[in-house]
Amino acid sequence: MKKTGIILVNLGSPKAPTPNAVADYLWQFLRDKRVVDLPAWKWWPLLKCVILPHRAKRVAHDYANIWTAQGSLLHAISQQQQKLLQQALNAQGFSTKVELAMTYGEPSMEQAVAKLEKQGVEKLVVFPLFPQYSSSTTGAVWDAFVHLWQTRRDLPPMEFIHSYADNPSYIHALVESIERRWQKGTFLLFSFHGIPLRYEQEGDNYRQYCELTVQKVAEKLALNPQDYAMTFQSRFGREPWLTPYTDEFMQKAGQQHEKIAVICPGFSADCLETVEEIEKENRQYFLQGGGKDFVYIPALNTNPLHISAMVDILAPKIG
Repeated sequence: MKKTGIILVNLGSPKAPTPNAVADYLWQFLRDKRVVDLPAWKWWPLLKCVILPHRAKRVAHDYANIWTAQGSLLHAISQQQQKLLQQALNAQGFSTKVELAMTYGEPSMEQAVAKLEKQGVEKLVVFPLFPQYSSSTTGAVWDAFVHLWQTRRDLPPMEFIHSYADNPSYIHALVESIERRWQKGTFLLFSFHGIPLRYEQEGDNYRQYCELTVQKVAEKLALNPQDYAMTFQSRFGREPWLTPYTDEFMQKAGQQHEKIAVICPGFSADCLETVEEIEKENRQYFLQGGGKDFVYIPALNTNPLHISAMVDILAPKIG
């Protein structure tokens, strides 16, 4: 069995909950063509001179609300996932080393690969922690990984996990997490991070992966069509994004449902978009709109079934 290096990859976060650190992070993130594909001559001056000065301060305040002793909430949870996955793989006898990378910020893909090379790995498996493929997330991870090897001749054997939207272990972990916090009869909302509608029209089949996850979970929970819905959150800019929008749905949901539970299956770790945007902001939308009871079902985070699902997804790729 070859000694395999596993690179767990998530989106990333600023180094600190300060306007300057947030501006640095957003500058890297929002210049990625996978995220915003406007011409650089048009987008970069607008981003640098208009958007970042206004957005960085507000976003820094939001990050401060969920900052931990280990850094951002996303980073802290990701570090725990890395440690637990390493332990789980060791327990099953796999010859692996697990490192963490972020598409934006640190630890970078380059840093993760360098650590694995020092540990003598003979094969690499890149594991983007985005269950539903999108060019703006998984595609960006692929770009970051491939970029490292463009000037090197010693390409290692490698595997890349494209998506796991309907993986049975992942679905089982979601179902178990929902069942522990959700009362039967409560309306269930599946909220996914959105992408511009234009990306879908140009070939990004992200929505189909989201629908696949929802379909599998709904089947396991024996939900009727009127018991649940799927929406998209976190839109940015003026162009249309995938609909229905989560915030608009929540503003009206209280008129139809007394109780609602929300889960975000596309987030493998809780972060700003789940804790601040869903659990805080959208809770208020629902309650102000007449709703009575709001439950946020956390991301899978370090749930043992989540770690077990990661092992199941990785096992065929190791060796």
